Amino acid sequence: MALDRLQRWMQEVVVHPGAVGDGLAAEQAAALVPPAALESVILPSASLTAAERVGVYHGMYLLRMEEALATDYPGLKHLLGDDGFFALVRGYVQRHPSRHFSLNRLGDHLPEFVAGAPLRRRDFCADLARLELALSQAFDAEESPVLGEAEVAAVRPQEWERARLVPVASLRLLALRYPAPAYLDSLDDAAHRHPPLRKKAAYVAVYRRDYRVFRLALAKPAHALLADLAAGMPLGAAVAAALVRPSRPRPGEDELFRWFRQWVAHGLFARVAAGD
Repeated sequence: MALDRLQRWMQEVVVHPGAVGDGLAAEQAAALVPPAALESVILPSASLTAAERVGVYHGMYLLRMEEALATDYPGLKHLLGDDGFFALVRGYVQRHPSRHFSLNRLGDHLPEFVAGAPLRRRDFCADLARLELALSQAFDAEESPVLGEAEVAAVRPQEWERARLVPVASLRLLALRYPAPAYLDSLDDAAHRHPPLRKKAAYVAVYRRDYRVFRLALAKPAHALLADLAAGMPLGAAVAAALVRPSRPRPGEDELFRWFRQWVAHGLFARVAAGD
């Protein structure tokens, strides 16, 4: 049997939910290797049948998926508990089995899956999953140059209004309905004093710098301004929108430019692009 055919069959069996016999008999697997021909590709051992030998890998698959997702979603696992998280993973990988060579992308659809899952505190879980996915994506993002003071000083004053600020590839902006950042912070508390899980908006920028991932808490108006800039809005238009956007209190120009200097210092921008 050609290696690629054998690999496709093995994957179909291993990721199939239920018992290993169900995977062997499933339509796509059986089209590649009929169950009656199993011993033509997998030999029995002294103590295990061919099906039992495949079953070792079938049984380990879900455990490996849980281990990989727990690495990226430690807060969600802590909130749900071991059994609750394992049940979530089991349902998730049935809908989104591992199809990528890297397990780093296994959890890309978990936040949307959580949002539709029958979980207690589901909305909080969904926000927590969104935050943890952003942290994972920032860690894996391409490396970007970081805008420095010299590049900022090189932009002539009359050019700033139409200039566009290009964000670093790792930047992720989140508007959350629940205090998921505070919950993650509380995991480092030995007593696990968690914040109340009731609604409380949180705005955060996630980014990587010097091979470390950071979270920067933002006020709502700051989040809106940074989102406009990250989307490619010229600086002058973004500032003008921020000055008229309803908020309490409404920031002044001095505060907007203080935010801008802070974001440059944190390395959120890669470069300044000249306006059209």
